Amino acid sequence: MEMSARSPNLPGAIEIVPVRQPVDVDVTLPGSKSYTNRALPLAAMATGRSVLRNALFSDDTEHMATALRALGIDVRQDPLAGTFEVIGGGGTLPARRANLFVGNSGTTARFLTAMLALGRGEFLLDGTAAMRRRPIEPLLDALRQLGVGANSLEGTGCPPVCVRAEGFQGGHARLSGIESSQYLSALLMVGPLSREGIEIEIVGDLVSKPYVEMTFASMAAFGATGEHDRYRLFRVPGGQHYTGTDYTMEPDASAASYFFALGAVTGGRVRIANLGENSRQGDLRFVDALEQMGCTVLRGPNFTEVRGPQRLRGVDVDMQGISDTAPTLAAIAPLAEGPTMIRNVAHMRHKETDRIAALATELRRLGVGVEERADGLEIHPGPVRPATIETYDDHRMAMSFALLGCAVPGVTIANPGCVAKTFPDFFERLARATAVA
Repeated sequence: MEMSARSPNLPGAIEIVPVRQPVDVDVTLPGSKSYTNRALPLAAMATGRSVLRNALFSDDTEHMATALRALGIDVRQDPLAGTFEVIGGGGTLPARRANLFVGNSGTTARFLTAMLALGRGEFLLDGTAAMRRRPIEPLLDALRQLGVGANSLEGTGCPPVCVRAEGFQGGHARLSGIESSQYLSALLMVGPLSREGIEIEIVGDLVSKPYVEMTFASMAAFGATGEHDRYRLFRVPGGQHYTGTDYTMEPDASAASYFFALGAVTGGRVRIANLGENSRQGDLRFVDALEQMGCTVLRGPNFTEVRGPQRLRGVDVDMQGISDTAPTLAAIAPLAEGPTMIRNVAHMRHKETDRIAALATELRRLGVGVEERADGLEIHPGPVRPATIETYDDHRMAMSFALLGCAVPGVTIANPGCVAKTFPDFFERLARATAVA
């Protein structure tokens, strides 16, 4: 069952209407993008049939599924049921040649580039103009160290990429950890299917460590293991196998951050079901920052709930491990009492856009005092003036500033359709959550 994730019904701009009273809602969210875009290639590499339940259907996951089909993997999808059915290739790629288009999906680009090492043939991977500005050279360099022919065709260190593969031997590689943990996750996922196993030595500090733990958890669900020594040295034994399985995705913690923030800015209550204290998704730690801002957070085995205060407090937060939620915090920071400092997120400059610069630009457009740092932002509270927010075709910019618009008048979101990348019906769900207020 085919679908297009991008909503056809959103206008060119949406003015957000502030809520009149505190929200009081239980919110159901779609499955995690990070888990879905790990489960799809793992199921493709597995032996046998996998059913992926509560999966996310968005531009990013659609690009992953379409690319896997181009590689000869049988992927069937039912968006209404929220499921993918995948018949795995048993650690091999049926296709000997393929041209893969990944849009602007970083997980699809990076995870597939490593997965192509398992093939035998020549494969080309490309994306949008924005993807052609997103770095992938650290991963290509590591693959070359492991004996795989992998190059940036235009010499930019970005897509388009050509991979010439003759099976995956494995070995030792050094990998920069300062730009993205996705490079490491990509290698870890193909490591079990290498002949010799892989050993990855991290150069510099590894960003976004919780996402690596998600990768290990996903690998384990399909039957393979790996280990690390204090995030400095990673080892994955070769000669393992992935086995098809029935796998259920928990709700997306990054998407949950917007609704937790809704509770915070309205002084209301928001509970997310099936996203509890045992989740491995690092972005759930966003509620820790809200707690520092004065929110009350209830954590249970099967839910997380945020209750907003009468007035938020400014905070100083290292968000290296949860940088996808940094735009959410930046967008609500003008409402706080006292400045907010977001630190250690220099790698955000290599996302869908340079998020540090984009956040600073749009906050200033709203009349907010902000200081842009090399690795973060200092945001000063104050009156927010009406403005149309440019989103840079970045889903997180659109969703984050929509939360500010729920608290102050005059915030308009340009190109709201960009949310289709990870959360196609975000604005519909936000409208439902605020309609009861």
